[in-house]
Amino acid sequence: MISEPPSSLPFDLNAAMRHLSSIDDRLAELIRATAPFRAEMDATQSPYESLLEAIAYQSISGKAAATIFNRIKALSASGGIPAPEEILKLRKPTLRKAGLSGAKILAMKDLARKTLSGVVPSHEESLKMSDEELVQRLVSVRGIGVWTVEMFLIFRLARPDVLPVHDLGVKKGWSVTYGKKHMPTPKQLFAFGERWRPYRTVASWYMWRAFERAGYAVTNKIRPPKSKRPKPIIKKSNLRTHRDKP
Repeated sequence: MISEPPSSLPFDLNAAMRHLSSIDDRLAELIRATAPFRAEMDATQSPYESLLEAIAYQSISGKAAATIFNRIKALSASGGIPAPEEILKLRKPTLRKAGLSGAKILAMKDLARKTLSGVVPSHEESLKMSDEELVQRLVSVRGIGVWTVEMFLIFRLARPDVLPVHDLGVKKGWSVTYGKKHMPTPKQLFAFGERWRPYRTVASWYMWRAFERAGYAVTNKIRPPKSKRPKPIIKKSNLRTHRDKP
């Protein structure tokens, strides 16, 4: 456990670690065996810039995404992340040549429009908004889902109480930590995570570490969530009692 939490965090990390360790023995063991919590944040990026990068990285490997995003930055007059006005002026063939799919081009242009119209807040505005308000605002952008906003809340704003219940790494890390053969459903994980409030971000970070430490040989064996089998419908006409016997 770290003695002095990074000043960049908007919450007391030591208090979070003490709280989680006191209410969850398995998590306490994981905290002791793992490196201290650290959220790698780029404090210079605006919400628009963070989300533009997130769109570029969706559904492809990190290496390929980095190459594509560097090509996009090369299209800006500044050599950095293109401003919303620049994204709107860039033609589709130019962006396709940089490596973006048609869906990502539409998403980036919608992000640019909604940034200029004020739907996507500035960094200063986002600091004053609740997690729920930011999710509601940002998922209105084409191609931006709840998971992407959750990653923004965790890794850009360092919000302390975010639990990404649909994240594969968090779900499999939970299965490893608590000795389960199946992943939890989002509903089950949400219910379990109530004990971690108000530091669900920190607990989620340790679920990622549990997933990484276990390795693919172990985590690939974790099965999908158990599906509830529907009960068979038995018609009354088919039921027999002792009086029905011939």
